[in-house]
Amino acid sequence: MFRVREFRAVFAAHLLSLLGVVVAEISLTVLVYRATGSPLMSALTFALGFLPHALGGTLLAGIADRYPARRVLTACDLVCAACAAAMVWPRTPIAGILVLRCAMAFVAPLFQGARSASLADILGSGGAFVLGRSLLRMVAQSAQLIGFGLGGLLLTVLAPRGAIALTAAGFLASALLLRLGTRARPARAAAARHSALGGLRAVFGNRRLRVLTLLCWVPSAFTVVPEALLTPYADGIGAGTVTLGILMCALPVGTVAGELWAGSALTEQTRARITAPLAAVCLLPFLVYALRPGPAAVAAALVLAGLAHAHALGIDRMYVDTVPDELRGRAMTLLSTGLMTLQGVGMALAGAAAEVFPAHAVVAGSALLGTLVVLVLLAQLRATAPAGAVAEE
Repeated sequence: MFRVREFRAVFAAHLLSLLGVVVAEISLTVLVYRATGSPLMSALTFALGFLPHALGGTLLAGIADRYPARRVLTACDLVCAACAAAMVWPRTPIAGILVLRCAMAFVAPLFQGARSASLADILGSGGAFVLGRSLLRMVAQSAQLIGFGLGGLLLTVLAPRGAIALTAAGFLASALLLRLGTRARPARAAAARHSALGGLRAVFGNRRLRVLTLLCWVPSAFTVVPEALLTPYADGIGAGTVTLGILMCALPVGTVAGELWAGSALTEQTRARITAPLAAVCLLPFLVYALRPGPAAVAAALVLAGLAHAHALGIDRMYVDTVPDELRGRAMTLLSTGLMTLQGVGMALAGAAAEVFPAHAVVAGSALLGTLVVLVLLAQLRATAPAGAVAEE
């Protein structure tokens, strides 16, 4: 993949913007807390990185196919750079910072969808596309581990606004890389006019594409449950903060290792054969929570669940084979939007359930429920044709 010049530019831009987002998240929470002294306002700043995803992805999805991908990606980066630069201005009030944070999150699903769709133009819609998407996911998981640590180190030598200035610079560099490093291509559906919900109707109007979309969403929505409840669970078994930090790293480490193994050691045919079995068992390691295990068993369960996420490579290949070219940008935008939204919903429901039931029971119960849902979806996937065409409404 790195022999392809355009992919190198996309990869470097992805890394810069992703690290910028992570650094901005930790810097903004510190900035808002120092200015207000309110834990609620600090937490709200972090949450605003997720909440506008659903609205932005739904309203902006049509833009991903209506305009050339390079123009869309560059514009999104410039919007984020402008928002970050405005946050750096000392006279920007806290309310203004929160609005700017919402604006950055609002355009994020459009950027992610347009970039995913453009990968098929750069790498082709075959195995290279699948590996390219997998690599970007691995970078995203790794950036969470590295970025928060990097952000913490930066805040020891820079004020929060200074760290946010680096975020603005990162977005500008990303825009420049995408503008100069990728080729201009025409829009996929420039002549069409799409309603805000048109892409959603088109995607869910096809049975196979609907099932594949849900197979992308559902496992992740249930996988976040043990992550969301790690702190109360660790406290309940007497684990310290160091152990908690290690446990929080276990799932992303397993995810990166699983996708790296599947992408580098397995053939495309083997990845296709293991997709359904891995999807079927990806939540089963969390059933160990029913026994209220210690830190070592919890870490092992999280790593195993992360390794099973290698099934995503096979789902990606089926997805891109099924979705029509003229719908690809909207479909990828909605895929990203639903993923982020359902992860947020999963975290919220897990927290609400843990107010009533013990954390270990919530995790084990969600693993059982999630596995049953995935099995139903896999049965429906098997019943559909190998490929389908989506007729736009």
